[in-house]
Amino acid sequence: MLRQKLLVLYLHYPALNSGVCAWSIWDGTGKEHHTTGDSDTPPYNSVIEAMKDGWRVIQFPQLNPAYPGMELTTSYLRFEYVLEKLEDISNDS
Repeated sequence: MLRQKLLVLYLHYPALNSGVCAWSIWDGTGKEHHTTGDSDTPPYNSVIEAMKDGWRVIQFPQLNPAYPGMELTTSYLRFEYVLEKLEDISNDS
């Protein structure tokens, strides 16, 4: 039986090798339990690093230009990547 794990990485810039500034992990296997702020260190330093560990990118951020006059306004985290990993739980007790 396969179960899905989701990793959401927010990057400083849209490039896949850009540094991670925020993240969340959702574990459908039930093996791990994460919550907001449970770590000061991201699980990976970039999307590329996560991909090398078997995570698959399933969503890229939509890149929209800033509205004139809003270039330096703080808002939501723009560069959100959603990754997934499927894990076999058949042999787990």
